[in-house]
Amino acid sequence: MKDLRTTFLDHVKKGLNGKALPLRVFFWDGHEYAFDEPTLVTMHLKSAKVITQLLTGSALDVLGEGYVEGNIGIEGRYQDILAVAEGLSDAFPAKKPKTGILHKALHSKAKDKEAIHYHYDVSNDFYKLWLDRNMVYSCGYFKTGKEDIDVAQEQKLDHICRKLHLQPGEKLLDIGCGWGGLLTWAAKHYGIQGVGVTLSEEQFAFAKERIEKEGLADRLEIRLQDYRDIPERDYFDKVSSVGMFEHVGRAKLPEYFEVINRVLKEGGWVMNHGITASQQDDEGGHHSGSDFMDKYVFPDGEIPHLWRLVRDMAGQNLEVIDVENLRPHYAQTLIHWVDRLEAHKDEAIAMIGDKRYRIWAIYMAGCAYAFWRNWSALHQVLAIKQTGEELTPRPWERRYQYDNDQYRLAEPDWGDL
Repeated sequence: MKDLRTTFLDHVKKGLNGKALPLRVFFWDGHEYAFDEPTLVTMHLKSAKVITQLLTGSALDVLGEGYVEGNIGIEGRYQDILAVAEGLSDAFPAKKPKTGILHKALHSKAKDKEAIHYHYDVSNDFYKLWLDRNMVYSCGYFKTGKEDIDVAQEQKLDHICRKLHLQPGEKLLDIGCGWGGLLTWAAKHYGIQGVGVTLSEEQFAFAKERIEKEGLADRLEIRLQDYRDIPERDYFDKVSSVGMFEHVGRAKLPEYFEVINRVLKEGGWVMNHGITASQQDDEGGHHSGSDFMDKYVFPDGEIPHLWRLVRDMAGQNLEVIDVENLRPHYAQTLIHWVDRLEAHKDEAIAMIGDKRYRIWAIYMAGCAYAFWRNWSALHQVLAIKQTGEELTPRPWERRYQYDNDQYRLAEPDWGDL
């Protein structure tokens, strides 16, 4: 009978089917093996249990958990580590769950608040280490791909404001307002009045202090509030939701868009910006890496496909007029984030501990790789509330969104990562 080390090597070689794998493995018993030279990644398997888990589970989940828990040591550049992890995932394909046992989050108000607290209330100082100067925790917007994160996020904020065609004096609701970056940008540059809601106590405190320091407290209001508890009706001219609807849950999307319909004036505009599944059969969330994300990163997060988003918006009289896929933009944003986090590694570990640091580093690097490999997507969907038969005002074309229409090819720039 083969020992686990030999079983692992045979399994990987067979699964690779002749493809190169620049990996050197050091086993718990002192043996080592290089699949191909030169090796770009070194992996230390500290326990035979890891191989048993690989043979019975999802490779990306097992590798991620093993790294976080200290059962696997990994050396190399992130882009090489992730490419090797993908190769191992091909050799150890995820086992599909039995029909009917997929996890479905309840998404009660209490459960959603608990999930938001876990991810966002780490500490504002931790996020300051690697976010941009406006504290924007969502996909940036690149025009050349060479911008730094500060410029990319300000371009994103402005792109959203342009896309919503914000006008002075309009009332803007920002659902999941984060640290208040979009609201303050829109107030200062487009003259709006606004309300932001968040479930994060850390974000709420930061955003309130921010608008007071910037002299915007007479025009902006921040609420610690569930989106379902927003009381206004037919009140807001525009609604933005950026990086929030991933926490809503697929079953709750009709209710989510019903709330947006209720708070919007007739003819009001809404822009929903969020992560979407790249394939329809990925909607269940049970694919390679999803268990790791559920356990360590985004408890109860659910990623719908674009078709569901558009269908449920239409079901609430929100007529879709523009769809934009920002997938490469999020890949580049995450590369910036993990690079900045690595640059502040010692400070971050002092704040959140070594284990949680590893979670954040591998999560962001892995997500950058996932967006670039089309395992995930990011869509901005613009819609207008249209309940009557008359055509609601809208531009003939989308040129109003841009300063110019120069085209540049989107390419990843990993730098030294």
